Amino acid sequence: MTDRTPKTERGRRTMRRLLDAAAAEFGERGYHDAAITSITQRAGVALGSFYTYFEGKEALFRALVRDMSHAVRYHIAHELRGVTDRLTAERRGLEAYIGFVRRHKALYRIIEESQFVAEDVYREHYRVFIEAYRDGLRAASGRGEISEGQDEVRAWALVGMSVFLGMRYGVWGEDMSPAEVAEAAGALIAHGLAPRRGAA
Repeated sequence: MTDRTPKTERGRRTMRRLLDAAAAEFGERGYHDAAITSITQRAGVALGSFYTYFEGKEALFRALVRDMSHAVRYHIAHELRGVTDRLTAERRGLEAYIGFVRRHKALYRIIEESQFVAEDVYREHYRVFIEAYRDGLRAASGRGEISEGQDEVRAWALVGMSVFLGMRYGVWGEDMSPAEVAEAAGALIAHGLAPRRGAA
C-alpha cells in the first residue's frame, strides 16, 4: 500500500485501525473536511505515530482507496469460490458486490472523490477491475460458456452496470434484496434485450 508498510503484526494492526478510521472520517466528511487529528482519535493512535505510517492526509487517502479496492475484489473472489461457469459468476458476483456495498456505504463517496484528489489511483481502481474482468470473459468464451465478442468493451459495460446497480440498491435504497437485483441483471446479461423467441 505504501513504502511505509509495517513489518510487525502490531504495526499492521495499527495501520489497519488508521485505515478503518480513515474510511469512517472520509466517508462522513469528505477528503477536504477530514482531519488527521480526527482520524487518529477514531483509531486510538497517537498523532505522532500517524507519520510513522503515512506522510500526510493524501498518502493516507491513496492507501485507503487501494485498500478498499482490494477489499471489494477479495470479497467477490471469496464469494465465487467453487463457481465454475461464467454466467453464474456474473449473477453471484453482482449479488456479492451489492451486499458488500450495503455494509460499506462510504465506498462510493471515497472512490468517486478520489478522481479529484488522486486521479491516478481512481483510474487504477477501475483498470485493475477491467483487466481481470476482460481476461475472465476471454477465458469463458474460449471454454464456450459465453459468446465471443469485444472483451474489453464488454468488461467496461458489465462493470458499469455493477457500479450503478450498487449505487442504486446498495447506497440509495434497499428495496430489493441483492439476490433479486442480481437475478434481474443476470437475465439481462444472459439473454440481452431482444425478444425471446417462442416465449409464452
